[in-house]
Amino acid sequence: MTAASKRVLLAKPRGYCAGVDRAVVAVEKALELYGPPVYVRKEIVHNRHVVDRLRERGVIFVEETSEVPEGELVVFSAHGVSPAVRAEAEERNLRTIDATCPLVTKVHKEVNRFAGQDYDILLIGHEGHEEVEGTAGESPSHVQLVDTAEDAANVEVRDPSKVVWLSQTTLSVDETMVRVNQLKDRFPTLADPPSDDICYATSNRQTAVKAMAPECDLVLVVGSTNSSNSQRLVEVAKQAGARDAHLIDYAREVDESWLDGVTTVGVTSGASVPDVLVMDLLSWLADRGWGEVQEVTTANEKIAFALPRELRGV
Repeated sequence: MTAASKRVLLAKPRGYCAGVDRAVVAVEKALELYGPPVYVRKEIVHNRHVVDRLRERGVIFVEETSEVPEGELVVFSAHGVSPAVRAEAEERNLRTIDATCPLVTKVHKEVNRFAGQDYDILLIGHEGHEEVEGTAGESPSHVQLVDTAEDAANVEVRDPSKVVWLSQTTLSVDETMVRVNQLKDRFPTLADPPSDDICYATSNRQTAVKAMAPECDLVLVVGSTNSSNSQRLVEVAKQAGARDAHLIDYAREVDESWLDGVTTVGVTSGASVPDVLVMDLLSWLADRGWGEVQEVTTANEKIAFALPRELRGV
């Protein structure tokens, strides 16, 4: 195989989305304004590199609000929190900065709206994911989680004519529709969300991977194992025709045996991944003969979100 025949297809869009960018900047700004320590409930975004760097700068990540000393500053992560978590923060006299992604907040508002109309809400998502816990927590008596095909087959509702489905924002678009169709077979009048719940960045990254996967012997997705949207990119790559696909946090995690017999490597990254990690991977691949990089562009993202209101004008 000549070096000239080796190439990298680089997906665009990839990496940071507007919600992640806003959340990370919010924590950095809180550090500048108030100095360390700044507490963050859960990981601000699901990326090891980002979390480690913020930890070095004096951010303390906690699992629960109860771990934050009374009166201190806590940032809620991009994945959102339930009303119970907000109430606990208030009880403990905590100063809060809400870095919930606006697209997650939109789903929370949909839950409240449909719960107010006494609908049964079927939330398609992954059990245990922070976003799902926060969303379901808006109205636990109305929300039921549908994760697996078995869930879809067994879920019970009070009135089949008053059922709506909503979803976690970071799912695979195709897999979600499989679940929706299973539910519609059982509940023909199942209502759809007022607008698409899967976020633009998640679907855009999946579309870019689908466009390049059929030409790829190997797709490398830069992202962390607890990142739902990064995990989905690996699945989408394989389903769309890539011979092989792997999730890595850093270039050094690539197993060189994956490159045996490989001509075309596809590269992308999850929505919580800074592009410096992708550039490191491209450099690592170039050192091994994959120096030619062609960008595969399926969308240009121009969305930006304002900082959390607690940080505006300070």
